[in-house]
Amino acid sequence: MERTLSLLDAVPYLRAYAGQRFVVKLGGELLQERTHRDRVARDLAVLHRLNIGVVIVHGGGPQLDAMTARLGLPVERVAGRRITSEEVLEAAKMVFRGQISLDLVSALIAQGERAVGLSGVDGGLVTADRRPEALVTADDGSRVAVDYGEVGDIASVDPTLLLAVLAAGGLPVISPLAADAAGRIFNVNADTVAARVAVAIGAAKLILLTRAPGLLRDVNDPASLIHWTDLEELDTLVKDRVLQGGMRPKAAAIRTALEGGVPRVHVVDGRRDGALLEEIFTTEGCGTLVVATAETTPAEPLH
Repeated sequence: MERTLSLLDAVPYLRAYAGQRFVVKLGGELLQERTHRDRVARDLAVLHRLNIGVVIVHGGGPQLDAMTARLGLPVERVAGRRITSEEVLEAAKMVFRGQISLDLVSALIAQGERAVGLSGVDGGLVTADRRPEALVTADDGSRVAVDYGEVGDIASVDPTLLLAVLAAGGLPVISPLAADAAGRIFNVNADTVAARVAVAIGAAKLILLTRAPGLLRDVNDPASLIHWTDLEELDTLVKDRVLQGGMRPKAAAIRTALEGGVPRVHVVDGRRDGALLEEIFTTEGCGTLVVATAETTPAEPLH
């Protein structure tokens, strides 16, 4: 009886989101263990079978860290963003477009899906320019000059290839690599790729699956989870250095998506079994929902 009631509770959401497009970004830490990868693949397949067009963007920070360690290359980050030397870029190509993409595509195929591995380079999907040296506020509040190396800032997104894959019933899986007009390849932050792709395809949702329960007021206290917020409070969390490290690029990606017209952004603990479906198909959710302004709080169904 409880399962029947849960299904009935989900009906408004099923109606609201049928035929819509979602972008789901998977943190690399969720793809390290086969158990987590298979569970997420299962939930993504459920969304797709409910007539939701799903575009997947994956990260791969831990895997790239492990590869660079094996190669004897240093791991450098400032304000949560990786500094990418030419040698690290070569490692990123192998890890992102090779190991991680193949493993995730195969997990989706095991769920009966027609998954297609892509990168931002394929079909001119994501065009980027090399990031210039800039003054950056570090997590300790100091201002430092940073040359990020072979890192790209997105110039444009052409969703033609993505839309063709979706129209054919496929699940695109995007690795966070992009190229400039001359074909020079860059490492691009996966959260940023996901946000810009969500804007480009008119997604109803951007969902960031991570290893945290959501946005926290105290990074050491899971009970401090923020269930709902808007961009004004998000800015305050960044200014007060509540959000640090890898959460800072996520905060920037959330702003990009919302200001680009994506109505809702969710930050969810992807390690928790079934969390993706719980966040989308229940009013309470289980992570953090972010909207543009308090005045535009979405009407029910909230998630």
